Amino acid sequence: QVHLVESGGGTVQAGDSLRISCAHSGRTFAMGWFRQAPGKEREFVATISESGDSTLYADSVKGRFTISRDNGKNTLYLHMNSLKPQDTAVYYCAAGSTYYMGGRSDGYSYWGQGTQVTVSS
Repeated sequence: QVHLVESGGGTVQAGDSLRISCAHSGRTFAMGWFRQAPGKEREFVATISESGDSTLYADSVKGRFTISRDNGKNTLYLHMNSLKPQDTAVYYCAAGSTYYMGGRSDGYSYWGQGTQVTVSS
């Protein structure tokens, strides 16, 4: 069983940076970040391989967000730069139980409770 706990969300101004974290326990393979804005479906943000040497990003965040992981600390990170109001959402950490690494939410077996990120204009 894998347990995920996100932290680090908050309210920032447009153009600011923020880092959110996901502490995890248990064996994890690829891990990812998804987000869900009010009234919208959950969408893929970024994913990283088990070793951390491979990453994928949604086009909407490419060049602004960086996903990373510290396997020694069992922590996943999402560094967000040049934040925009449209980045406002609840951000969820996800972990897989297979070697799948991609943008489909059904490819991940475990989910955190989410952390709110609000970007004001």
